[in-house]
Amino acid sequence: MNTTTFNALCKIVYNKSGIVLSENKLALVSARINRRLRALNIADPESYLTFLNAKGNDDEFVSLIDAISTNVTSFYRENEHFGFLAEALEQWVGAGQSSFTGWCAAASTGEEPYTLAMTCAETLSPRGATTRILATDISTDVLDKCREGIYRNDKMDGIPAAYRSKYFRNAPPSKLGDPQSQVTESLRKLLSFHRLNLSSPPFPMKGPMDFIFIRNVMIYFDDETRVRLLKEAYRLLKPGGYLMVGHSEGLTNIKSDFQLVRPSIYTK
Repeated sequence: MNTTTFNALCKIVYNKSGIVLSENKLALVSARINRRLRALNIADPESYLTFLNAKGNDDEFVSLIDAISTNVTSFYRENEHFGFLAEALEQWVGAGQSSFTGWCAAASTGEEPYTLAMTCAETLSPRGATTRILATDISTDVLDKCREGIYRNDKMDGIPAAYRSKYFRNAPPSKLGDPQSQVTESLRKLLSFHRLNLSSPPFPMKGPMDFIFIRNVMIYFDDETRVRLLKEAYRLLKPGGYLMVGHSEGLTNIKSDFQLVRPSIYTK
């Protein structure tokens, strides 16, 4: 892929998703674009760029973002956030609140939103409280995996054994014969999955939400996009609610109205 085509594709990806691709990503972008070339039987990246810009091919923008997006996640990743949330939920229930709403902004393949669902179920269900969690991602491919809720057993080591037996059931093995498990229907029904472009607020949600997780996604955005996203998260969060960001994504140098509680945890 030549530099001119790479820069043109980077501009499209940024305009459509807010994801910033630096020059050192040329090899990665080229490899992932090759998947689309094979799928569409297109000869080269330059022809793909022409196809992408042709009238009537808007759906390909979604496939492009699916191909470019990096989805690295795991169950109970940065686990202290879930412990903090459980404590907050217990306090709110103790104060008389009986229903809760949360948002997982970058759902990826589902490990994070299902961890949130387990945290809420364990904390709230014994107390008769209910919860709804909105899980969003820009990638339609990973959202399909979220809805299915099937994971290889070797990817579930972070889940406590009691939770694995309570919230997962055996599933058919993968195409390669790997043992798999599926999230139970009772846990899946706590979640709703929707495609959302975090770089294009305002969002259709109204709020107020009790907690918002926007973790390990702002590293792909520039400061302008981060500010817009945080402003929208502030609108959606209830006073006294909590925002969790990735451990490498502190808001120190970003303009926002959030107040620091502890590293990577903020409140409105």
